[in-house]
Amino acid sequence: MHYLLRRLGYGVLVIFGVVILVFTLFNVLPADPARLTLGQRSDVASLQAVRHELYLDKPLPVQFLLYVNDLSPIGIIDEGYPDQILHSHVSLFKINSQKTLVLKFPYLRRSYQTKKEVWSILMEALPNTIALGIAAMIFASIVGILLGVLAAVKQNTWMDTSAVFSSVIGISAPSFFSGIIIAYIFGFLLSHYTGLHMTGSMFSISPFAGKQVDLKNMILPALTLGIRPLAIIVQLTRSSMLDVMSQDYIRTAYAKGLSKKAVLFKHALKNAMNPVITAITGWLADLITGSFFVEYIFGWKGIGKVTVDALEKFDFPVVMGSVLVIASIFVFVNIFADFLYALFDPRIELK
Repeated sequence: MHYLLRRLGYGVLVIFGVVILVFTLFNVLPADPARLTLGQRSDVASLQAVRHELYLDKPLPVQFLLYVNDLSPIGIIDEGYPDQILHSHVSLFKINSQKTLVLKFPYLRRSYQTKKEVWSILMEALPNTIALGIAAMIFASIVGILLGVLAAVKQNTWMDTSAVFSSVIGISAPSFFSGIIIAYIFGFLLSHYTGLHMTGSMFSISPFAGKQVDLKNMILPALTLGIRPLAIIVQLTRSSMLDVMSQDYIRTAYAKGLSKKAVLFKHALKNAMNPVITAITGWLADLITGSFFVEYIFGWKGIGKVTVDALEKFDFPVVMGSVLVIASIFVFVNIFADFLYALFDPRIELK
């Protein structure tokens, strides 16, 4: 428990650092949020009202404190800002006639373009991104581990050479380049045979059947996202298996009369999994948080595409909220990875 609390504390510090960085970057850009919200033909009175609502009439340090107050689960709600009051909260006690200390959900503010809450926009897109990242990681993990074990068992044969050579090519190819090639070949040139399309999302809308899940659209982006982690997993599994297979306890297992299959998968692979788990958990967080270009190429309606679209429209609250959600996912996935290490390897203790 002490270890968990310490890691959570470090995670909070990392996220706070991201808050500072994001706030600073988006407040030095030469854009007026009030005009982005109302449009270029807005009158002076309306601009002043929006600047008051967005805290833009206050000094920059005060704006930062108010932004942190919005993000914090324990904060102060000021009745002078109606948008805060509308946000769900539980009152703890009154500070004065206008201000109340409350327990609340982090408030990411509202989109300049759609006026919807940023949290609701991101939560509509995040499940699609998580589903895509998990699908890519399942593909990369299963195929990568099997190819890595095969390469280790068949060391110095054409199978080993082919697996290593293919993994080098996979590592070298950027996702945005692989995505364009895969989309063009399988989603355009061979679309008649594959039944796949260059763009599409997890849900399709039919005039007769309504909203339906269309997992076929996930195949190409998941394949694109899974290529690089697959290549890493192949090499890590191979090198780790070769190291473990030279240990004394593996020779003892063979001497006891255990089958090769039992020795490989029950003893060798289990003890070789630590570096592989490191890669899988690290890449899972990376796939969920770094699929921006792939989602954009394939038209996958995930958090990456939402963020890129928001950047094109200077919708800063959506971009800032997206960066914070992504950073939080990355931090908590890495904390979860530490517990997986201890689960797979009893020699590791969480201290």
